[in-house]
Amino acid sequence: MHYALEDYVLDIAQNAVEAGAGLVGVEVDETDEAVSVAITDDGVGMTEEEVARALDPFYTDGKKHAKRKVGLGLPFLVQAARQAEGSFGIESRKGEGTRVSFSFPKGNVDAPPVGDLPGLFRSILCLPGAHEMTIRRTRTSKSGDLSYELSRKELAEALGGLERGDSLAMLRDFLVSQEEDETD
Repeated sequence: MHYALEDYVLDIAQNAVEAGAGLVGVEVDETDEAVSVAITDDGVGMTEEEVARALDPFYTDGKKHAKRKVGLGLPFLVQAARQAEGSFGIESRKGEGTRVSFSFPKGNVDAPPVGDLPGLFRSILCLPGAHEMTIRRTRTSKSGDLSYELSRKELAEALGGLERGDSLAMLRDFLVSQEEDETD
């Protein structure tokens, strides 16, 4: 089971990349009351029947993980959102892509912690493959607002790739700096 919101985002973004998406977008919007996430991709998409199977914890097509008998990522997310009085949605069109969205109220004891967003963003930006990843992050809070957008392609060009240790260290420092309030 996933511990933090970041775990759900990583799972869904990784699924999109592994399903052959050329463009994956991640949006994380946070207020003092809630955290909302949307992950979109232009991958193979799913029919209504395939979406239903993706939400069934006892189904897996066996393609991604040949020895796995169940697929629990989305079912765990649906369960966590319901338990915390949050929301979950999935829209998909075969041949066009998928959008998964969810939110958690911060005041609910069952809501998972957000987790390490700079670490999450670095992980999903470094997922292997020839795809573009965009991230949009906003936070509106009494303690200060922030907003930024990231492009995997632009970051890779600026850092000379996303494979070397020094590039990854600079990326980490940059992502951490983006999360700092104007008042920090």
